[in-house]
Amino acid sequence: MKSEKIILGIDPGTTIMGFGLIKVENKKMQFLQLNELQLSKYSDPYIKLKLIFERTIELIDTYNPDEIAIEAPFFGKNVQSMLKLGRAQGVAMAAGLSRQIPITEYLPKKIKMAITGNGNASKEQVARMLQSLLSLKSLPKNLDSTDGLAAAVCHFYNSGRTEIGKSYTGWEAFVKQNPKKIK
Repeated sequence: MKSEKIILGIDPGTTIMGFGLIKVENKKMQFLQLNELQLSKYSDPYIKLKLIFERTIELIDTYNPDEIAIEAPFFGKNVQSMLKLGRAQGVAMAAGLSRQIPITEYLPKKIKMAITGNGNASKEQVARMLQSLLSLKSLPKNLDSTDGLAAAVCHFYNSGRTEIGKSYTGWEAFVKQNPKKIK
């Protein structure tokens, strides 16, 4: 087993995609990067999906993550929002799967619980806890990037546990675990 690994965390969105990377060495986390992809200036939803895919591939090719943790869309009342978030998540997952990187999804409550101990914590509480845990000098204006970083940290905390969420090692594993999604 590798003593060092890099985890890419993604908070998918069609307005802002947040992401963060941590390096794990000898079971200790080290902050690498957090940022966001601004998509609000694009009106074409397909261009947004293309940009999400391309940015995710760029992150993979730059940082060579060993694993990807992605925030699953939460179930809201607005079906259109869920559809858009699901597409954004799917495109980010497709980018990782195209590079054979294992992907694990986490529900927002599970991420918040892992970081703060409270599944109903606010974005600000999550960001402040990450700032403390990873000795971040400052926090970004938008907290989508800290949400992406939180997914990576949640994955680190859940590594080695048997039930950590839905995990896919490639297209074949995805198809096998989701036969109803394939026509």
